[in-house]
Amino acid sequence: MSKSILFQPYTLGSSTLKNRMVMAPMTRSRSNNEGNVPTTLTAEYYAQRATAGLIVSEGTFVSTKAVGFINVPGIYSAAQTEGWKLVTKAVHEKEGTIFAQLWHTGRLSHPDLHNGELPHAPSALNPFAKAYTNDGFVDTVVPKEMTIEDIKQTVLDFKNGAKNAIAAGFDGVELHAANGYLLQQFFNDYSNHRSDEYGGSIENKSRILFDILDALEGVIDYNKVGVRLNPSLHNAQGMMLDEQTIPTYEYIINKLNDYGLAYIHLTEPFTDVSEVPFAVTEVAKHFRPFYKGTLIINKSFNKETGIKVIEDGYADLVSYGVPFIANPDLVARFKTDAPLNTPDQTTFYTDTVKGYTDYPAMAE
Repeated sequence: MSKSILFQPYTLGSSTLKNRMVMAPMTRSRSNNEGNVPTTLTAEYYAQRATAGLIVSEGTFVSTKAVGFINVPGIYSAAQTEGWKLVTKAVHEKEGTIFAQLWHTGRLSHPDLHNGELPHAPSALNPFAKAYTNDGFVDTVVPKEMTIEDIKQTVLDFKNGAKNAIAAGFDGVELHAANGYLLQQFFNDYSNHRSDEYGGSIENKSRILFDILDALEGVIDYNKVGVRLNPSLHNAQGMMLDEQTIPTYEYIINKLNDYGLAYIHLTEPFTDVSEVPFAVTEVAKHFRPFYKGTLIINKSFNKETGIKVIEDGYADLVSYGVPFIANPDLVARFKTDAPLNTPDQTTFYTDTVKGYTDYPAMAE
C-alpha cells in the first residue's frame, strides 16, 4: 500500500469520507448559555476542521440526568437540536461528514450538576474520580443505584438523542460506551454489583448497550451508528481491569457484528497496562479479528503511526484528538509534513474564543 493510504477516500456506511483521518470527540465546554445550546461559534469551530474524513462531535448529553460537565451542549431539547443544525449546516457546506456522540456520564458527575440530586449509576459505588463543575474539578460522590425504570428511561433518552441528531442533520451517531462513563460502568465488575438482569453475567452487564441499539431500530439506519469502547481502561476514570473485562469486550464486539454498524471506535490503553494481569496492551491488534466491519482506532497517533496501523490491517480509520484542536487544517499539514501548532491546554475547557477558533491555518 502507498504511503498516502491515510488520505484515500473511504466508504463508511452511507457516507463517502474524503480521507481516513477522523476528528475524535473532545469536550470543549463552549456552550455557556441557558439551555447549553450549540452556537455559531460551535459551528465555526467544526467547520474549520471539516477537512477531516469524519468528525465525531464532542459528547452531547442525552438528558439532564446525563450531565457530568459544565457548559457542554446537550441534544435532548428542541433548542439544542436547532443549535446543532447550525453546526451540521456549516460542516456540510465544507463537504464534511459529522456524527454526534451521544453521552451519559453516570457516576462521573456530581450533585452540583443535578440540583443537589445524586447522579445515576449501575450501583451505589463512588468512582473516587473528579467531575467538572462551576467550582472546577471536584470529588465525585456515592451515586444513586439506578432502578429498572431508570434504565428504561435512559434507553429512551439515547433513542431520543439519536432522533434529535437526525433532525439536526447529523450524518450519524456514536454511542459513548467508553472512558468510564455510564455504559462502561455497566460493563465492569468494579462499578456494577447488580444482581438483576443488568449485572452478574457478561450478557447481563452488556445488556444496556444492546437495549439501546435495539431501541434505535426504525429511528436511524444502523449503518449510521458507531460505538465507542475502551477495553483496557485501567486505574483511570474510576475503572479497573479484572479477569472478566476483556472477555466482556470480546462478547460485545463479536455481538456488534450482528447490527451492521457504521463502525466501532476503539481506544488504546490510557495508562501503562503492560504489567497489569488480564490487560490487552495492543487493543486494535487484539480486537481486529473479532470485528468484521470498520474499525477506528484512537490514542496518540501521529501521521506515521496512523499510516502503519492501517497498513498492518489492524484498523481502517485513525482518530486524532488534541492535534485537531490546535490544527484545524491537520489533514493538509500531514499531507505536506508541515509543522504543527502547539495546543494550549489552559483553554481546553474555557468558554472563550481563545484556544477554540483562533488557531491559525498554514495559509495564515
